[in-house]
Amino acid sequence: MSRMQRLLVIVAAIVLLGAFSVGAPAMMNDYLVRVVTVMCVNALLVISMGLANGFTGVFSLGHVGFVAVGAYVSGVLSLTDANKASYLPDLPAWIAAIHLGFLPSTIVAGLVCVVLAFLVGGPLMRLSGHFVSVATLGFLIIVNNVLINSDTYTRGARTFTGVPLETTLPWAMGWLVLGLIVLARIVYSPKGRAWRAVREDTIAAQAIGIDVLPTRLSAFVIGSFFAGVGGSLYGHYLGSFSPHSFYFAYTFSLISMLVIGGMQSLTGAVAGVIVVSLLSEVLRNLERGFDLGIFTVPPVYGGSQIVLGVIFILIMIFRPSGVMGDIELSFGRLAALLHRGRKEMNT
Repeated sequence: MSRMQRLLVIVAAIVLLGAFSVGAPAMMNDYLVRVVTVMCVNALLVISMGLANGFTGVFSLGHVGFVAVGAYVSGVLSLTDANKASYLPDLPAWIAAIHLGFLPSTIVAGLVCVVLAFLVGGPLMRLSGHFVSVATLGFLIIVNNVLINSDTYTRGARTFTGVPLETTLPWAMGWLVLGLIVLARIVYSPKGRAWRAVREDTIAAQAIGIDVLPTRLSAFVIGSFFAGVGGSLYGHYLGSFSPHSFYFAYTFSLISMLVIGGMQSLTGAVAGVIVVSLLSEVLRNLERGFDLGIFTVPPVYGGSQIVLGVIFILIMIFRPSGVMGDIELSFGRLAALLHRGRKEMNT
């Protein structure tokens, strides 16, 4: 497939996704729209988490810390003057005077996370293995405690409310498509090959002239931007949240999606979100019990989490690289599969 053909396919795919995101609310009920919207936000967060965790081999447990920062920063910036006076009366005057729309506050949230990632990533990206996992987990704990104790800016442990409900399916899907395009261009560029070289063997990477710290830090920082954007989308979807919303439970939910789908490909990250989200919804409905005619299954509340845990264990045993592994469904691969399918049908 030539570059022009590939560009036309990308443009056509973007147009179709845009038309779907705009027309979907009219074709689906509110429940399905909410499910797909949350899936798009989670997919954006998981692919950004996969940059460091999957492509550089730095298993970070602190990614949700940037999500929390993004949600609170965009939330404070987008609150109306009346809500700021009501919910955050002690807010400094220079912050209280700022009121940004959804898109500007989302971009600012991402940029704030970039600055924060530069500050904390320097020392953290020097570590490897379980040391960096523990250190990034410490970063998540620090962010959570700062949010709880910064009552003037975040309302502390109380619910932060009044955030405009701006996240719709077109916004969530648009940011996901943008994230996939940008990250795919980076992952399969010379910079992305340097990330994978560092992941496979840091000593060999250094021997061919790759500087490990800046390479890891670049993935950490780029991922933090999209984590901040995803946090803004999630915050403007919920409207009300607390520091507890962005802590261990959400961390392990995103990690399970990444690991189940496959840490070494963007396609795997998206596939993991789809698999876990759909299974969660189906199993959550089955928790209420159901009648098969021959016998009745009583309600088993909490059973969905047990089943998901068993699935997670089985995948780790029989498919440790995830459902997709390092397979990437590029436009060229899809075109080859379609061509092969046509040939088999003709024969």
